[in-house]
Formats: sequence, structure tokens, C-alpha cells
Amino acid sequence: MKFILGLKIGMSQIFDEKGKQIPVTVVESGPCRVLQIKTKEKDGYEAVQVGFKKKKDEKVKKPQKETPFKYIKEFSLPRIQRLKGKHGDNLNYKKGQKIDVSIFEEGDSLSVSGISKGKGFQGAVKKWGFHGRPSSHGMKHESRTIGSVGGSTPSRVIKGRKMPGRMGGERKTVRGLTVVKIDLKNNVLMISGAVPGRRGTLLEIKSVN
Repeated sequence: MKFILGLKIGMSQIFDEKGKQIPVTVVESGPCRVLQIKTKEKDGYEAVQVGFKKKKDEKVKKPQKETPFKYIKEFSLPRIQRLKGKHGDNLNYKKGQKIDVSIFEEGDSLSVSGISKGKGFQGAVKKWGFHGRPSSHGMKHESRTIGSVGGSTPSRVIKGRKMPGRMGGERKTVRGLTVVKIDLKNNVLMISGAVPGRRGTLLEIKSVN
């Protein structure tokens, strides 16, 4: 499994050989550094810990000297891959190894995870797609209200009722994306379609093929 951390730069478009427009998300991806190899014998699970965006020396505290990175994430390996060997595919990675965009190829299928844009407190029309109440006589200022939220029995709001509330700011995963173009010089991946988050959002990018 191939994986890397990146920061969302924004959206753009490119054109293929036939002149077809392809919407892409531009992501600054890596280089990352392998900080630790987690094994089932020692840690109880198998994963690879990587660091991204090295901190300035003056901002690194003494306990952080071995991991002076702004972002640190772990990528666990799927069970089907772990069964391939005693320590799974972790043997393909070594502590201190550099991971950059060269591990990917154009056409690779990806899964991208990140924190979605926060939208604050929203009503049920925007958050859940409610249609609102009818605009008939006597319904002044009621067009976007949610109406009744419970009946006389059991005289309370049923758990799970869709209501207004905080929207966005949640971890989301988008699958079925594709690497359209790779810029090795600038450590940039161009990924088809949209990915979660605003500009500057940390993204976890994994191959699924």
C-alpha cells in the first residue's frame, strides 16, 4: 500500500490530450519521513508512523528532537496485506526512509481523508435537506422551520431526530479518486475531483489498488 501526507493547495483544471477539461485538486504531498514501525509483537498492531513538515529548530522542544515534525500520522495496513508476512508489508518501510510523490503513478486510484470545512450552526433545511413548511396563509416566518419534533407519546424527542445543529468540521473520506498528474520537482499531486477541507487542510492520501 502506498501512502503520503499532504496539504490542500486548492482546485484547478487541466486538459487531456483530447482537450477534455478535468477538474483537479492540487495537493502539496510530502516529502514525509518514516518515524517508527509499529509491529504486532511490540505494539499490538501494525502500522507505519510518518512525519510531515519539519519544524524550525527554535520551535522544537527537547522531548521532540527525534520527531521534529508539525504533522505526525500513522497508516495501518489492511489485514489482507498483513497476512503476507510475519510483519506484513511493514518490511517495505524502514525507519528514516523518505516518502515522496515518486511512489505514485498517473492513473493510481486513491482514497483521501481530511477534516471537512466547518459551516457553523445551521438549520435543518441546509443541514439535512428539509423542504421547509408550505407557504400558505398563516405561515409567516415559518418557511424554514422544522415543524413538530415529537408527539404526545412518548412525550419527548426521539433520539436521532434530525434537527438544527453544528455542521461540517468532521473527518471525511473520499474514495474513487485518481492521480491525474505528478509534479516531482514541486512535490505536487493533481487529483481528480474534490477532496475534503479548505485550503491548507492536512490530507491523508492512500492508494487502493
